[in-house]
Amino acid sequence: MKNIRKISIIALVLVLVLGVLTACGGSSSGGGDAEADKTIKVAASPTPHARILEAARDTLKEAGWELEVVECLDYVTPNQFTTDGSVDANYFQHVPYLDQYNEENGTDLVAVGNMHYEKMAIYAGTKASLDEIAEGDQIGVPNDATNEARALKVLAENGIITLKDGASELATEADIADYPKGKVEIVPLEAATIPTQLPSLAFGVINANYAMEADIMDKVVAIEGTDQQQEDTYVNIIVVNAENKDSEKTKALVDALHSDAVKSFIEEEFKGVVVVKF
Repeated sequence: MKNIRKISIIALVLVLVLGVLTACGGSSSGGGDAEADKTIKVAASPTPHARILEAARDTLKEAGWELEVVECLDYVTPNQFTTDGSVDANYFQHVPYLDQYNEENGTDLVAVGNMHYEKMAIYAGTKASLDEIAEGDQIGVPNDATNEARALKVLAENGIITLKDGASELATEADIADYPKGKVEIVPLEAATIPTQLPSLAFGVINANYAMEADIMDKVVAIEGTDQQQEDTYVNIIVVNAENKDSEKTKALVDALHSDAVKSFIEEEFKGVVVVKF
């Protein structure tokens, strides 16, 4: 009997110990989840978006948040990651692109804060000056609808094409009315690839983020004109799922990105190519 009582006591002690260990394990796991919940994950283009996010890291940390930046090299993955919850937010696009994406994909992503405007520009390829344009020259433009329309407007501003009256924010090659310098060939390409295609193009019209990433700012031959309406239209935004627009994470992220520290960073780092819009 004594042995049985000893075994029972030992068993009871083991149960109690295991119970304590399990409770600690649960507490540790819970603590880990709580800690993970203090991490804000943001999908972004490497330049300037990810760099701007890094400028907000210290502000977020002071407020009790950790920042995780997921760099994406295309214009589709960030929205996919935001939709499926892989990230809490993204920062890479403007409103016309977001509207088009939502319509085409049946998603409910929303803008929660303006950030900056990037000037689009024409970059030299095989030719160094717009004065050298000749009939048959190929000019690369982004192949997504909103950025292609914007690129066509830049070409029109510089007298390379004229657009039909009433051409919309989604103008395409079909909206080109004339080629004052000779009929050039407009070549729609994935925006991120245009810098690498410049050796086979006379010129390329490139988004500032891809140009900065490719370190080709010295190849600028013409820059997008200042147009307040256009800047307001194509301002880059912070985007989240509609259900998260009022969340604590979203508020913390927007507050940090709209700080004086981030504003100063943008103004000092990008020398006017990236324009603060908050």
